[in-house]
Order: sequence, then C-alpha cells, then structure tokens
Amino acid sequence: MRLLVYSHDAYGLGNIRRMLAICEHLRSEIPELSILLLSGSPMLQGFRLPKGLDYIKLPCLNRGSSGEVEVKYLGMDIEETVRLRSQLILSTAINFQPDLFLVDKKPYGLKNELADTIDYLAEKLPQTKLVLLLRDILDSPEVTINEWRKKNYYTILEKVYHQILIVGTPEVFDTVSEYQFSPILAQKSRYCGYISRKSGLKSPDVIREELQLSTNERLILVTPGGGEDGYELVDMYLSAIQLLPKSICCKSLIIYGPEMPIKQKQLVHQAASNNPQVKVKEFTDDLMSYIQVSDAIVSMAGYNTVCEILSANKPAVIIPRYQPSKEQLIRAEKMDKLGFFKVINPEIVCQKEFQKYLVNQLTHPQLNQNFLNMDGLDNIKKYIFTLLNQTRYKCHLQKNIQLASLVVSK
Repeated sequence: MRLLVYSHDAYGLGNIRRMLAICEHLRSEIPELSILLLSGSPMLQGFRLPKGLDYIKLPCLNRGSSGEVEVKYLGMDIEETVRLRSQLILSTAINFQPDLFLVDKKPYGLKNELADTIDYLAEKLPQTKLVLLLRDILDSPEVTINEWRKKNYYTILEKVYHQILIVGTPEVFDTVSEYQFSPILAQKSRYCGYISRKSGLKSPDVIREELQLSTNERLILVTPGGGEDGYELVDMYLSAIQLLPKSICCKSLIIYGPEMPIKQKQLVHQAASNNPQVKVKEFTDDLMSYIQVSDAIVSMAGYNTVCEILSANKPAVIIPRYQPSKEQLIRAEKMDKLGFFKVINPEIVCQKEFQKYLVNQLTHPQLNQNFLNMDGLDNIKKYIFTLLNQTRYKCHLQKNIQLASLVVSK
C-alpha cells in the first residue's frame, strides 16, 4: 500500500512536525505501508525518519509578514517556483501511483500547486482516495470562509475529496460549524482529537545532567517554535527573569528556533553569555525530552507546542501569535477558558503581568484538570486504514472483473 503525503510548509516547523508524527505512527501501525512525503520544509533533513518513510524536497516557499507567499531561497520569481514545485508533485504522483493522497490544510496546495496532480488522480487513478487534514483552527471564521469561497475550496472538497480529518475536538473549536461546512462536507468530516506526543528519547536524569541542573533548581523552557517571529517573546522573557524573586531558584533553556533571523540569534546568545542561569539551543528534534523535565513553559500557541504541553501536563504561560493569522490567538483563548494554561494577550503585553503569571505557574502550577481527546494519531490511523482497504478491495475487484472478461472472450 502506498501513501503520498503533501505537507503545507510556508512558515515555521509546525506543519512538518505534525505530518512527520502522523507518518511515523502510520508506519508503526501499518507495516506494509510505504509513505512518500512531499515538503518544502528547510528543516526536513534534521528529523529522524523511520524505515518505510522517505521524502522529496520541494523548493522552499515562505509566508512573509504580510501573509503573502514568497520564494525563500532561489533567485526565481514565485510563478516559476510554484510551477517547478507543481511539476515535481505531479511527476511524483505519476511514478509513485499512490493508493491514498493525504493533503495538509490547503485542498489545492500552496498557490494551487496541487491542481494538476488532483486532475491526474481523478482521471487516471480514480481509485486513489484524497484526504484533507485540518488542524483545529485555521484562522478566524470570517477570514477562512472568505478565503475558501474565493479559492473554491468548498466545491473541490465536495466533488473530489473523500474525507476531511480534523485534528481537534468540537468542544474546543467546532470547525465544521465555525467554517460553515455544507451537509456534504459535514458528512465527510471526522474529528480525530488532538495529537498526543510520545515520551522523549532521553530520560529526565540525562537532561538534568546535560543542563547541569542541581536537585533544587527548577527549569523554565522557552520555545517560540520555528523562531521566525519569536524574538519578542524571548526578549521579554530575558527581561522578566531579571526581576524574579530570589527565592525562586531556576535555570532557563531557550530553544529559539532555526528560523530566527541571524542578528536576533546573536542577541539571544549575547544575553545568555551574560547570565550563567540561561542556556540556549537553536533546535532539537526531541523537544518532549526537555518539556518533560521543565517546571514551567513559556511559548506561543502553535498547534504542536500546545499538544506537547497538554501531553506532558505542564504549567505554561502562553503569548500567542496574533498576525497575520488569528489561529494561535483563538486557540489560546479557547484553551485558557477551559483551564489548560495561562494566556497573555499579545496585543497588550504587560511585563509585570507576564512576570506574575510566570511566578504563579512555578509556585502554584495550573495543571490540566479537564479531559481532552488526545487520540488523534490512533483515529487518523483508523480512518486512513479503512480507506486504504477500500482502495485495495476495489483494485482486487477490478482485476477479477478483467480476468473474468478475458476468460469469457476466450
């Protein structure tokens, strides 16, 4: 069985980390599955890949501060680069002949780069199942509905896609209702729950030794995701810890992200060099090992980071991104109301409020007391496995019909 996966990557590490987690789980649960991943993530080579999973690297695109898609590295214009990516994707589909095509977030891909591939599958491989994967929240309902209508997403999902898998729960955000799915799309949609994260690869003792934490020292982990717009959060944190009460004995680990601009990285390293209680790393593909050891976490509200915080049941202070998309802000506010962590409004950040929340989470941690469905990986596997079996059965049936017709003709 063959699964082709398209990872929507134009900003940060969130999409590729989520899709790799899904691919790894599918491979562990469906051993006969071969997975080929299409991605433009510049950090793809930094992740461990299991046997049975390989990837094709697409030229990098990037979402600028305005939200518009741009070419990240190549000296080509956006149209040329999208055309190149589109041709690579189509060639892959023609040669790989997938039984199922799993598409992340955008039904037509970035800048409609999947259009030719979708047409090919519909005409030449009609037995191939098309599945759209949606995280719980894309943007505000107004923005998302307008975009989907403008780009004709509702129509293609009704006509071509077989299923929509939502990695979230309606208790937090009712995707189907909020984004005004038609009855047809509602029938195709499946809420899978959030994606829980496995335990880290390193033991807590190994991490504590690596960070030189004494028995009475607490650890605050600061993680702004990919880091492209994470400097403000890191800078605010570095200022806030200067004023923490002396009674709080702690060290800080800042994993600032590979996408942080070079000058900002240098400022972070300079600040850390002046404070022996602060350690910095650019990137790790084993973030859960550090989360599990942490006594409190400071982060944005990206989907993956939130799932990791929830999986480890750690107290956190969240400052969500609020532009160009409202996705993180909406997720953070919903989770705050449900009591999962403390959220600071990023548009009116007050350093004293930030410091107060941080102290409270260290001294009187607010832990997750509510039940939240975290079975996303198992449910995705269940739905995909069912669809793959349907494809396999249809192919087997078609072969039998062809054989029978040959016998009759003879």
